[in-house]
Amino acid sequence: MADEDSTRRGIGVSPGSAYGPVVLVAPPVRAPEGESAAADPEQALTEVKAAFESVARDLEERAGRVEDTAAEILMATALIARDKSLLKAAGKHLREGEGPATAIEAAVSEFVVQFEALGGYFAERVADLRDVGARAVAAVLGVPAPGVPDLDEPSIIVAEDLAPAETAVLDRALVLAIVTSGGGRTSHTAILAAQRGIPAVVQCDRALELVAGAHVAVDGDMGTVTLEPSEAFVADLTARRERRASALSGSTGPGRTNDGHAVALLANIGDVEDAVAAAAQDVEGVGLFRTEFVFLSATSAPTVEEQAEVYRRVLTPFGDRRVVVRTLDAGADKPLAFADLGPEENPALGRRGLRLSAARPELLDTQLEALAVATKDTGADVRVMAPMVATAEEADWFARRVREHGLPKAGVMIEVPAAALRSRHVLADMDFASIGTNDLSQYALAADRMQGELSDLLDPWQPAVLDLIAAACDGGARTGTPIGVCGEAAGDLLLALVLVGLGVSSLSMAPSKVAMVRLALSLHSLPGCQRIAASVREARTAADARQVATELADGGLRDLL
Repeated sequence: MADEDSTRRGIGVSPGSAYGPVVLVAPPVRAPEGESAAADPEQALTEVKAAFESVARDLEERAGRVEDTAAEILMATALIARDKSLLKAAGKHLREGEGPATAIEAAVSEFVVQFEALGGYFAERVADLRDVGARAVAAVLGVPAPGVPDLDEPSIIVAEDLAPAETAVLDRALVLAIVTSGGGRTSHTAILAAQRGIPAVVQCDRALELVAGAHVAVDGDMGTVTLEPSEAFVADLTARRERRASALSGSTGPGRTNDGHAVALLANIGDVEDAVAAAAQDVEGVGLFRTEFVFLSATSAPTVEEQAEVYRRVLTPFGDRRVVVRTLDAGADKPLAFADLGPEENPALGRRGLRLSAARPELLDTQLEALAVATKDTGADVRVMAPMVATAEEADWFARRVREHGLPKAGVMIEVPAAALRSRHVLADMDFASIGTNDLSQYALAADRMQGELSDLLDPWQPAVLDLIAAACDGGARTGTPIGVCGEAAGDLLLALVLVGLGVSSLSMAPSKVAMVRLALSLHSLPGCQRIAASVREARTAADARQVATELADGGLRDLL
């Protein structure tokens, strides 16, 4: 056992464990202090434009070497490098007397402020934006771009944050784990690490104080980094990893408790590439298809035909397996050029999700019509749910619209505390519901999910969040409405037991986490899960709640933790 002084704590975002030497990622290239003004601002702007273009081409080249979500993320980052507004801002700074590298940094800083103010999707892309800026600065200065150094042995990568350009092309044989001081549960580092099966811890306390060459043990489940662990500690870590591999080798098929209670294990996907990759794995369908990617890069509202073609490509790989589609979740936090309702002081509490659909119903109607066309063409089991539902009136309005378009199953996201507390009314006319634990935690604890310093409050083990989940499940039981979870909590193997004990009937997560959750369920009965859930709800703190679940879990599962 390691002592507290040797342990750094963060957020585990990709499961697994590793032990090896630390390799520190060099900080981004910065503009020279006191850089001279450009003698010819227009010529300098041409050089800056060329620097951004070289960054975009490099990202596209990297995208050609990877697949699925990684390629999609790199291509999206290349679009940032070609953003005309970014170049325009750099030109303004050049004309104000700044040098090329300084102008790039100033332009990027302006957009960072805007992205952080917008929150949501855009705040999650700040690391990508900064990486593009640092690469452009390096290009205009004629120096090597920042990034992970060449590795000559399997190592633990430690950085402030990793940009998608780096994470997507990491050599899995040489990168044992990733540790960052920044990032978050839904950052690109987290997404790509989970996709590639690399253990990862983000928001790690004092991560940047780790010394290059020092040996550390990383636990991507518990979110811990142990410095210079003892031989016994490393031996235990290795043995646990081997036990997991052995146990998971037999983890296949539908999710079930050991007394036969079915719990559907589903995948979260965000685009066509995700769909193709997830459909090839042992999952029972999709519990959350985020449709925003269809809209975010469009300059005008996508037509029925354009959307239907995308939806057909997503639905087809799943055959007769269910696909739960979340309608457009946009607003001031994810602004669309063709659906701008104006600035809002607090976008997370503004006209987003279903509220945008109510203000611009033609967007929803077009999307539902496209989904109906794709459903008819593929014969898929499509279930449509609305984001950001707070009241029974909103739920009823959405259900009517879904059924008017001939789609058979209408559901709602429960991510607002009001919907959880009044679920018996919100769910009265719904076919299903899915709990989004990320936003539910944010709204319940008044903690911005992008604010790393508040990560303790955003822990899905928070007792208040579990109480809200229990309230939602109670409403589902009263109305006969099946309740799923598609937030971060669904992929936590211990919390999955609690959720099932509270009444959740499906769990949707990153596909890489499905096997472990399937195994956890197979070691417990439904009454056992219910006993764990009841005990956990009596806990005073999030840490206490997890400890209670750990102590009550089957010994075979504890051996794998």
